[in-house]
Amino acid sequence: MITCRKIGGFSVWDYVVFGLMLLISAVIGIYYAFAGGGQRSREAFLMGGRSMSALPVALSLTASFMSAVTVLGTPAEVYQFGSMFSLFAFSYALMVVISAEIFLPVFYRLKITSTYEYLEMRFNKQLRLCGTALFIILTVLYTGIVIYAPALALYQVTGIHLWGAVIGTGIVCTFYCTLGGLKAVIWTDVFQATIMIAGFLSVIIRGVIVQDGIGNIIKDADHGKRLNFWDFNPDPLQRHTFWTIVIGGTFTWLGIYAVNQSQVQRYLSCKSRFQAKLSLYLNLVGLWIILACAVLCGLVMYSVFKDCDPLKAKCVKASDQLIPYLVLEILGGFPGMTGLFVACAYSGTLSTVSSSINALAAVTVEDLVKPYFVLTEAKLSWISMGMSLFYGGVCIAMAALASVLGGLLQAALTIFGMIGGPLLGLFSLGVLFPFVNALGAFIGLIFGFVFTLWIGIGAQIYKPLPERTLPLNFTITGCNISSLSTEVYDIGNIDRPALANSLYSLSYLYLSPVGTLITIGVGIVISLLAGGLKQNVDKKLLLGKEDLLCNFSGGKLKQEDKKVLNCPPCKEGTDNPAFNHIEMMTDSKKPNDTYL
Repeated sequence: MITCRKIGGFSVWDYVVFGLMLLISAVIGIYYAFAGGGQRSREAFLMGGRSMSALPVALSLTASFMSAVTVLGTPAEVYQFGSMFSLFAFSYALMVVISAEIFLPVFYRLKITSTYEYLEMRFNKQLRLCGTALFIILTVLYTGIVIYAPALALYQVTGIHLWGAVIGTGIVCTFYCTLGGLKAVIWTDVFQATIMIAGFLSVIIRGVIVQDGIGNIIKDADHGKRLNFWDFNPDPLQRHTFWTIVIGGTFTWLGIYAVNQSQVQRYLSCKSRFQAKLSLYLNLVGLWIILACAVLCGLVMYSVFKDCDPLKAKCVKASDQLIPYLVLEILGGFPGMTGLFVACAYSGTLSTVSSSINALAAVTVEDLVKPYFVLTEAKLSWISMGMSLFYGGVCIAMAALASVLGGLLQAALTIFGMIGGPLLGLFSLGVLFPFVNALGAFIGLIFGFVFTLWIGIGAQIYKPLPERTLPLNFTITGCNISSLSTEVYDIGNIDRPALANSLYSLSYLYLSPVGTLITIGVGIVISLLAGGLKQNVDKKLLLGKEDLLCNFSGGKLKQEDKKVLNCPPCKEGTDNPAFNHIEMMTDSKKPNDTYL
């Protein structure tokens, strides 16, 4: 029989383990503040001197991607809805291949610092500012969720001080970002990725022991219909199916990996294009490992709570608290183990927030300061540090607004869908369609953003019908309690408009593809009507034939291809200036063009 545990399971040893994680993160920041002469230039602070190798960047990409949203949200998702979430493994693979083979070659060739520099090169300054503004809004909102929601969930279960944890982790994160720059962010991410995996493994190993073997866990999951991997229902209103996860998930994560400054900035810091691509593919392995750990944690949780659902038993108030509650149940008797898992969750928070702060500083300096003021490298470096400090404070302040955004996992992905989708469409127009002009791109972006915002707001006002969002069945026969909760599903206003049960009930994962495709479709049509076919675009701003051929020809092009493309042999894994600065000029571009 399971009895509800009381709040307050955080011991002295737990605080010691948690404090050590924060201390080591801060020490890494101090080290990189002085190592190698410190952060004396903007390039060193924001881009790590473009000298990073693939492995630490890959671990950083994984850690900053797999935030506390994953640590707390994914096991709860699997516990409530089953293992279909594991299909995101396909989405991750598609996302990495597209990012590495379509977007990375263009961005790396241009040696940009801010992703949104590309928009001015390809279109105009106004679209660059639009992209920068949308990124800042997206990142600040998302970071608020990442800081506050885990702190609230952990406070309600373990008793760790809510605002003490929020402010403490925010200050430590801001500290090492401001002192150590991108190198500190990347190497703290490496450390924090290790802590995240250790936290997951502690739950899995202890769960296997408690449940007498992995076989019993799988048997319980099968009996409880939690091994529901394949649902090919094409209904776009269904929350999770094979199609919503693989198609919608791919678009959603592309908005993060392919064009989001937080991720692009990392692989552009690599010392060669080969290392940059390798970091993405190594990161894919990391994503699969952490996804597998999170799904296994969810199955362990179901096996332990199969006869007594903590939500129905009122042991916890929200699904985000389920995994911390499981930790107290199976690891509470081991000194420091609860602290290890809290450190695991906050490692996810720190890695994501530090990435966000560094990226926000980069776009502010590159897009809003440098183009308008003539400043020395030393001054730009100090301004970059100041921006890191400023955005650290902003992100902590925004954490207070996150409590109104609903479920942790879905809220985060909804925000990325509403804003990330149209931005992905905008960059896709630039990279893939040479005839798209600035007018078409701008109108496409507006249409895509307004449409997804309309759907997102409508979905908040008119919640989807209960049958589309209900979790799988639970039992409470094993609960040693006298009072059980009664689920009441409020579907809002009885007079629901027709759109409430159709467009507003669209799976949250389809927000990103809808925004992307509308932006691309409208952008193409407007550009064709506005004479886009007559414009000449510098080919190094587009995905070219040589980008694909260099991937499949052992790094060398055939002689006839080199003549057609006016492209010297491309050598993967080297910093060949001839390759990185290919001068494939159109008639309208001169060799002294600003962008070359």
